[in-house]
Amino acid sequence: MSLPEWRKEIDRIDEQVVQLLNRRADLALQIGHANSSTRSHYYTPEREQSIYKKLLGHNNGPLGNDAIRAIYREVISACRALEKPLGVAFLGPEGTFSHLAALARFGSSAQLSPVSSISEVFSQIERGECDYGVVPVENSWAGVVPETLDSFMTSNLRVVSEIFQPIHHNLLSKCDQIEKITKLYSHFQPLGQCQKWLQNHMPGVETVEASSTSRAAELAAEDEGSAAIATTLAAERTGLPVLCSHIEDNPSNRTRFLILGYNEPEPTGKDKTSIMFAVHNRAGELVQALKAFEKYDVNLTMIESRPARTEAWQYLFYIDAQGHSRDLPVSKALEQLKQLTLFMRTLGSYPESS
Repeated sequence: MSLPEWRKEIDRIDEQVVQLLNRRADLALQIGHANSSTRSHYYTPEREQSIYKKLLGHNNGPLGNDAIRAIYREVISACRALEKPLGVAFLGPEGTFSHLAALARFGSSAQLSPVSSISEVFSQIERGECDYGVVPVENSWAGVVPETLDSFMTSNLRVVSEIFQPIHHNLLSKCDQIEKITKLYSHFQPLGQCQKWLQNHMPGVETVEASSTSRAAELAAEDEGSAAIATTLAAERTGLPVLCSHIEDNPSNRTRFLILGYNEPEPTGKDKTSIMFAVHNRAGELVQALKAFEKYDVNLTMIESRPARTEAWQYLFYIDAQGHSRDLPVSKALEQLKQLTLFMRTLGSYPESS
């Protein structure tokens, strides 16, 4: 085929793709109208996980699985918005890793709202101002995010999904060479996560702490001869070129984000259950409580403690267990745990993210 013939074939395929996308959207609308009397939630992570699994099973390339996911994330987001544009609160400002996580889960057709604190994300959903929220809960380098766990103490929100966001740091600057940079703006966490790179490539450069990676990019955009450590999304928003990418010391750094709402996702066969509980302040009480999971062969992926704030030296424990609360081993473990604790609450069962 000649080049014009190839292009004509691509145009023909594009026409078919648009027709099929609209057919898919029409079917999604019909399903939504049929369920409107019984459904109160429009985001169903278990259904989306099933869609992605089937799509990737059919993918023989040359498009990679990440590309297929990205394309269909926007297809699903657009179809969902036809029924009801979802309001999603996230820890702002825009251009941060929380913003990236919200986009990765809900797509660009959702109405994303940056808020000033994690507690405000909870409040936005509880007041009905947003349908869902995205909050960080733990980082593979820095550990747990206390404010997220503490917010569950006074909230009835559930965890309906999770997402692991890769943490890739970039050096943004109008300077065309690193040697020309005299000042570096950054949030304190990226400074620590890029410490070795900065020592090797920018020793002696003045550092100025910013409230977020997004704010660091804004400051650098206004200051000649400076740079910022920020996301590619912040680079797009401020117009700052990416001078060096992937400057993090640990390329496997990840942050786990929780999606908050009132859903109760159905079991998928690969789920996770988050639980909060308290035990008597006596020797061996925590060990006995955790034996409930050992007895029924339920694996725990996280355990953290936080001050209960009701009495000195009293603690609440947060654990993540593999499996859904409706799975027999998990349900039996939870039943036994309830008998061994002062207080227990299941925060949610949801599809486990890879």
